[in-house]
Amino acid sequence: MNQTIQNLFPFLILIVVFYFLLIRPQMQQQKQRKELLAAVKEGDKIRTVCGIYGTVEKIRDDDLTVRIAENTKIQLARFGVESIIKGNE
Repeated sequence: MNQTIQNLFPFLILIVVFYFLLIRPQMQQQKQRKELLAAVKEGDKIRTVCGIYGTVEKIRDDDLTVRIAENTKIQLARFGVESIIKGNE
């Protein structure tokens, strides 16, 4: 039985390393993204995943109406928001 534990030890170490280097950071990023998408509200300045900057005019479920220029609005899925622009960025 002692030999079995010694043989499994490198695999257990590998699993722990994968968890802390790959799985855990990915889970944290997903959590931050979910929080960001839930925090989008009307009036926020946003950047979309394709690089379009605009202001959220209206939110309906998972759809956003975004004003990107005067008299120009686009409809966007909520998951298309890359970030919320704070201040003078």
